[in-house]
Amino acid sequence: MERLQKVIAQAGVTSRRKAEKLIEEGQVKVNGQVVRELGTKVSPSDEIEVNGVPIDKEEPVYFLMYKPSGVISSVKDEKGRKVVTDYFPEVEQRIFPIGRLDYDTSGLLLLTNDGDFANILMHPKYHVDKRYIAKVKGIPSKLELRTLAKGIQLEDGKTAPAKVKMKSLDKKKQTAIIELTIHEGRNRQVRRMFEALGYPVQKLKREGYAFLDLHGLNSGESRPLTPHEIKQLRNLAVT
Repeated sequence: MERLQKVIAQAGVTSRRKAEKLIEEGQVKVNGQVVRELGTKVSPSDEIEVNGVPIDKEEPVYFLMYKPSGVISSVKDEKGRKVVTDYFPEVEQRIFPIGRLDYDTSGLLLLTNDGDFANILMHPKYHVDKRYIAKVKGIPSKLELRTLAKGIQLEDGKTAPAKVKMKSLDKKKQTAIIELTIHEGRNRQVRRMFEALGYPVQKLKREGYAFLDLHGLNSGESRPLTPHEIKQLRNLAVT
C-alpha cells in the first residue's frame, strides 16, 4: 500500500506537493469516490482518477542523459524545436527532465516519470552539487574568482558560496576555462554569475550532478540510473 499522493506523483501526473493540493480540492477519486484525506493509502488494484482522467500506474524509470547544445529541456516545444524526450523514442513512460539545462548548454541531465523523486531533488533546501565547465571571454583574476566563490550579487539576490577552479587560460585568445560547482538552480545562473563580473560565457557544459558524471556517454546518449544510484540520490535529498 502506498500513499495516494505518492502514487499520483510516481505516475508522472504532477509533483507530490501538487497532488496533495488536488486531493484537498476534491479533484481525485479512488474507485469512483472523491478522496480528500491526504493519509489515504491505495493498492495497485485501486482505480485512481485525477480531474476525471484515470492515471496509468507506470513503472518508475530514471535516466541520465548527455544533453546536446541546441536542444530544449522539455517534453514539447511550441516552436517545434528538438526536445530532450525526442532522444527516448523507445521509452513508453511519460518521462520529463528534472530541472533544466539552457538551450545552448550541454551536459548531464536527469529524466524520470517519478514526480516525487524529481520534486525532492529540485527542492531548494536540498544542496545537490552541480558541476559546470565554462569557457569565458576574458581571463578573470584570482580575486574575481574568490568573489565568485564567496557569492555574487545578482538581480534576484546573492548567490550561495560556490567552488571555483581555473582549469586553463589562453592569453592569446583571451579566454579561460573555469570549473564552477553550485547547488542552486536559478535560471541561467552560471552565465549570469560570469556576466556580472564582465566575462560572458561562450560555451557551457554541466559535467557533474551530485556524484554522477558523463563517463562513457557521447552527446545525445543516455543510460538508466542503477538502483544504487537512485538510492544514493534519495539519500542526498533527505540528509
